[in-house]
Amino acid sequence: KLALVGENGAGKTTLVKLLLRMYEPNEGRILLDGTDIREFNKSQYQQRFGAIFQDFVKYYFTAAENIGIGYVTEMENRPRIETSAEKSLADKVIESLPQNYNQRLGKRFNDGKDLSGGQWQKIALGRAYMKDAEVIVLDEPTAALDARAEYEAFERFVELTKGKTSVIISHRFSTVRMAERILVLKDGTILELGSHEELVGNEGLYAELFELQAKGYQ
Repeated sequence: KLALVGENGAGKTTLVKLLLRMYEPNEGRILLDGTDIREFNKSQYQQRFGAIFQDFVKYYFTAAENIGIGYVTEMENRPRIETSAEKSLADKVIESLPQNYNQRLGKRFNDGKDLSGGQWQKIALGRAYMKDAEVIVLDEPTAALDARAEYEAFERFVELTKGKTSVIISHRFSTVRMAERILVLKDGTILELGSHEELVGNEGLYAELFELQAKGYQ
């Protein structure tokens, strides 16, 4: 479990999109088991990853389709969709809808039901669980959740992704400290790397940002 930390513009999302081959590097190489990732078939390479970004899409589909689209070939697999919703804590949101999993979401259509930002994020997070990928990337997908809800979502995420690799971007240190390693970025370069305890002890940028956030809760 690796967390990426840094101020806005540090390069966190850019790094993730390079790993996912949404961008190709202008210089240097990214290696997977010693092989340049550009040597792999792009489609097959990307199948190994599941990713949800902060600016995820709100589809004006049914609740089931909104989650199922995370793994298109399994969109008709209702048990898999329901399991993914349970993992992302979206199941309670869906159960509160008049037509449950068959409820159309969004206000574009007359029969649509809109959701709050936090509810949409739980639906979107369900897409990441649909794929059962080897590597899961979460780029601030819970920013609209309150602190307790985000903590619960990530606590569940850590438990459910045992044995998998995950990369997490978050500005909340209650979430970040759950990671086994934390990578601190500044201006597109690696500034610090270590556990929460190690980085706090370093008294560098991570410790400064952590202290600033902690003061807000005191």
